[in-house]
Amino acid sequence: RRPCFRVCYICGREFGSQSISIHEPQCLEKWHIENNQLPRHLRRVEPRKPEVLTGRSCTLTAENEAAYHSAQAQLLPCGNCGRTFLPDRLIVHQKCCR
Repeated sequence: RRPCFRVCYICGREFGSQSISIHEPQCLEKWHIENNQLPRHLRRVEPRKPEVLTGRSCTLTAENEAAYHSAQAQLLPCGNCGRTFLPDRLIVHQKCCR
């Protein structure tokens, strides 16, 4: 049986229940540094931690699903082929995309 992991809402990677609280502030700080280095037209708004309604149906799976979709919303599509990339990788991709 696979242990329960939590998904980071910023980068979309999985972490243990104890390490996610250490990772998220560091990931957000890294996100700010990288975002500020991008050209103005590629800068994004700060990601927000998704709020999942509490109740009987609130499970770790629902929280992870919301966090994953939050991380995927950070990706930008290529104007030529439509594939999605992180902003710094989009610049590299666009140089060779036809």
